[in-house]
Amino acid sequence: MTVTYLKTGKPAEERAEEDAKTRAVVESTLIDIEARGDAAVRELSEKFDKYSPESFRLSEAEIDELMAQLTSRELEDIRFAQEQVRNFAQAQRDSMTDIELETLPGVILGHRNIPVQSVGCYVPGGKFPMVASAHMSVATASVAGVPRIIACTPPFNGKPNPAVIAAMHLGGAHEIYVLGGIQGIGAMALGTETIDPVHMLVGPGNAFVAEAKRQLFGRVGIDLFAGPTETMVIADETAADAELCATDVLGQAEHGYNSPCVLLTNSRKLAEDTLSEIDHLLGILPTADTARVSWEDYGEVIVCDTYDEMLAVADDIASEHVQVMTDRDDWFLENMTCYGALFLGPRTNVANGDKVIGTNHTLPTKKAGRYTGGLWVGKFLKTHSYQKVVTDEAAALIGSYGSRLCMLEGFAGHAEQCNIRVRRYGGINVPYAEAAPYREVAE
Repeated sequence: MTVTYLKTGKPAEERAEEDAKTRAVVESTLIDIEARGDAAVRELSEKFDKYSPESFRLSEAEIDELMAQLTSRELEDIRFAQEQVRNFAQAQRDSMTDIELETLPGVILGHRNIPVQSVGCYVPGGKFPMVASAHMSVATASVAGVPRIIACTPPFNGKPNPAVIAAMHLGGAHEIYVLGGIQGIGAMALGTETIDPVHMLVGPGNAFVAEAKRQLFGRVGIDLFAGPTETMVIADETAADAELCATDVLGQAEHGYNSPCVLLTNSRKLAEDTLSEIDHLLGILPTADTARVSWEDYGEVIVCDTYDEMLAVADDIASEHVQVMTDRDDWFLENMTCYGALFLGPRTNVANGDKVIGTNHTLPTKKAGRYTGGLWVGKFLKTHSYQKVVTDEAAALIGSYGSRLCMLEGFAGHAEQCNIRVRRYGGINVPYAEAAPYREVAE
């Protein structure tokens, strides 16, 4: 395999060191929140957000007042985006059916899809008010039928952001809290004197939010590890040019200072031209101060000889967003296995997926695309199985097999659960104390 890196980012060792520092901060902060509840949450909010209201939960009157600050056009745009998200989520929900079947005469098996009973939705918003994240978590949970949906978002410039609050409310949140960072995640998962804990946490966030979710996993469920955004552009000269590639590479870099952005191509000329175009765009992009740091520290340009090599490198990186602009986009769709979401063709772009097109933008990062997809309506549903044996003949038949298999593993008590059914429903009318050895009864 011939793979050439025209640009690389920070070494893996430096990234690991940063991750270790983040883990330590999050661990001590969560311990403090669990020990001191509301007092710790308030101190953290004052320290990091300079925000300390009488109550972090917004009242109905406060929500109405904030929504009144938006124009009719802004509200209509939010409703339109949520309609797209809801429609796709509903189609996904409709594909998930409860089942019940008779696998043997008298043996009935089934499963039910049951909503998680309480969910905490985190909506980032300290640096940029992430209105769309409310659609992706709150509205999707609502489609799933979650009976208690609470939402947390940090203050924006010292106060609640009207658009984010409107999106939470219109999406179906039952409780809205203006809390950010580790304190928001910790309060929802651990609970405080004024916030009842939830069963599951969802939503993207910065490295501290993602790490808090990771450390809380097990105590509560989580959707996935959705940390700092990542983007990859897979392009060739047949479908893309340097301006398009540079725009899409930098499109996600403005999120923060640690957002990996990669160009993967089989054209050295396209790669070099894109490098020049990125330098040009960083001179005029209003958010260049942020995007430049991500590009310099986490940006990569990779040139391969063949499409097969591009596919292998792409699956190894397993980027969150993968923009594909080649002469064989559907080939990548058919063959790629590790990614967050694909954006196929030059007419498609990650920003539409982030904001409005209808698919969910909460996606796996840091190679988590190797084992999970993104947030979707199914993440809010638990598939629970059940069994019924409704005839004597079935009870005796399954019991006899079950008993022998239990004894094969040495579980005598397990075997007796089967044997008592064989005796009771199979016509072996001897009490437990007089019964033959377990294996013999089953036979």
